[in-house]
Amino acid sequence: MFDLTRLRLLRELAHRGTMTAVGAAFGLTSSAVSQQFAALEREARVALLERVGRRVRLTAEGARLVAHAEAILEAVEAAELDLKAAGETPRGVLEIACFPTFAKARLLPAVIRGRKRFPELQAIVHELESADAIEAVRDGRCHLAVSFSYSLVPRPDIAGLVSHPLMDEPVLLALPKQWRRERTPISLKRLAQEDWIVGSRQSDDRQLAERACATAGFAPRITHRVDDYDLVLRMVAAGLGVGFVPELALSFSRTKDVVIRTAGGPPLRRRVHALTRSTLAASPMVRALLSELIAAA
Repeated sequence: MFDLTRLRLLRELAHRGTMTAVGAAFGLTSSAVSQQFAALEREARVALLERVGRRVRLTAEGARLVAHAEAILEAVEAAELDLKAAGETPRGVLEIACFPTFAKARLLPAVIRGRKRFPELQAIVHELESADAIEAVRDGRCHLAVSFSYSLVPRPDIAGLVSHPLMDEPVLLALPKQWRRERTPISLKRLAQEDWIVGSRQSDDRQLAERACATAGFAPRITHRVDDYDLVLRMVAAGLGVGFVPELALSFSRTKDVVIRTAGGPPLRRRVHALTRSTLAASPMVRALLSELIAAA
């Protein structure tokens, strides 16, 4: 009989590629991961891994077991949820990964409302950027991920995850006060000599600026890398640069010395989705929180 934890580790090795990465995801040392794989090979009675230089890769049998592991782990998760769903009352601990702007504006109010409606449901929030949030759901550390993508930087569909659209908002230009007399939209060509502010923890913000400016015929001079939109707007107000901000970010911070305008060219949008594993889609816990998020949107 196969140990479920070891099957999860093998699945993650197929996805992440190295024992070091698997260990980091599960809080284990590379040595501990290696020992778990050795035990799994004894259970399987075949070689699952082979060394290629200083790294390891799956054997043909290892790849076949990964495919079985996906089905096994989904079946176990579905069985657990089926038992918990008795009576259809949302109860238990729901782990949610979400980026900060949406967490402040929409997730926190939804959690508060859900807690009043369903006292037995405990929501735990993890602040993670989109790529990390999706990883947390995919590898089982969280039940629900709230992620976003830009119209110019789309994300591919992810096998095994179900997506629920939550909101679609414009992405706007934040400019210093000397632009106050300018009408909207503003051609990006006029910002070719400006310093640009983009995010630091993920590549999407940088790619958005690069692709939007490329449509105007230039590469942006990216000078500052900042994730907090309040800080971005304060830096713009101080004349340190220009940048893109989603409309939702303006709900919390807006200084009188910042000018907000739409950009010329293709419309820039940010789309927010909630993602969960297909086996969790019917969970009363997930459905309860999704209903609050969708109602808020």
